[in-house]
Amino acid sequence: MQNTLFNNIIDTSCLGCGLNTKVKTPQMKPYGNFKKGILNIGEAPGEQEDATGKPFQGRAGQALQKAYAEVDIDLFEDCLNINAVNCRTMDDNGNNRTPTNQEIAHCRNRVFNCIRMHKPKIIVLLGNSAVQSVFGDRWKKNLGTITKWRGWTIPDRELNAWICPTLHPSYIIRQEDAPGVETVWLQDLERIAGLITTPFPKFENESKYVKIIPKLEIVNILNKLMGSDNIFIDIETTGLKPYNKDQHKIVCISICNSENNVYVLPAPDTDEEINALKDLLENPNVGKMAHNMKYEDTWLNVIYGISVNPWIWDSMIAAHILDNRTEISSLKFQVYVNFGVVDYDSAIEKYLHSTDDKNANSTNRVMELVANPIKRKELFTYCGLDSLFGYRLAMRQVKLIGFGDEHD
Repeated sequence: MQNTLFNNIIDTSCLGCGLNTKVKTPQMKPYGNFKKGILNIGEAPGEQEDATGKPFQGRAGQALQKAYAEVDIDLFEDCLNINAVNCRTMDDNGNNRTPTNQEIAHCRNRVFNCIRMHKPKIIVLLGNSAVQSVFGDRWKKNLGTITKWRGWTIPDRELNAWICPTLHPSYIIRQEDAPGVETVWLQDLERIAGLITTPFPKFENESKYVKIIPKLEIVNILNKLMGSDNIFIDIETTGLKPYNKDQHKIVCISICNSENNVYVLPAPDTDEEINALKDLLENPNVGKMAHNMKYEDTWLNVIYGISVNPWIWDSMIAAHILDNRTEISSLKFQVYVNFGVVDYDSAIEKYLHSTDDKNANSTNRVMELVANPIKRKELFTYCGLDSLFGYRLAMRQVKLIGFGDEHD
């Protein structure tokens, strides 16, 4: 059951933590027969776990064991079990306490060593500490809490596993007077059980579908796109608001017309190019989509005098319709939970922030990227991926919401 190589790993991060010197079972090992390829990551061992040397032995573990049994999963036969922190965390009175983010960081390598070694098909994150452990140094935006993440079945490409965050059983126990909470939890566990026989998606590097168009080809491509049914648009700009036209401009425009094809154009600046863009974006026979279309609509109108017609889909609004939790409607979050890409923008994002947070009309640093040929390609590729993933997301949303035709 236990892998001797894993048992012999010496984790020097324990020297900076010190929890291992205060417990009966230091560096608690993963436990379970793992027959269905499920790895459960909890918070930290409690008193009973510390005494027995095995995770999930106390009241919370019993609740998880019972709930899993309802969806035909045996906690110890079908799963491997570990915690975000592998030593018991106690307060000054010897009572269990929540691990700190620093303690979780010290133990993160042990958790990821377990993932790399055992290659789980499904990784269940039980509560905030598990979310912090697996996402804490990978998700570059606002991490949030388990309420933001629970319920998603994320096809994480880096870990090659379904990531399934859900509530910790100890939280369910504390909510005994709120039966709806347990119902939601059991629904999460049913989703997890359904993934056991679900093949993990096969992914490829979507960058190969991004076609960066030279200036001489802008008009030809825009004319070619006139035959599209629907297009998804994304733009990169020099700031948040376009109203100071002496200071601001559109840098590039990406246009996706299928799940495997996206063009990225340098921003048109001649009359012929602008007229071709106007003809496409005002063509009533070509449906237009975007993520937060108000942004694209405003910039295109102010900079070029284009009134985009017709807008048929806003994937940000659709994300909110499908799930009205806060902090889940951004394109980057939706790309991760739907397509498993945890980060494709960190090299670019810092250049897109305003140089003056108190002035909405201030510029960002995007022109620094444009001035460097290598960075310029990164920027244009990033812009293209936004449209490509946005198009795919929109098509998925159309099916989920139930529209038979994107134009309805």
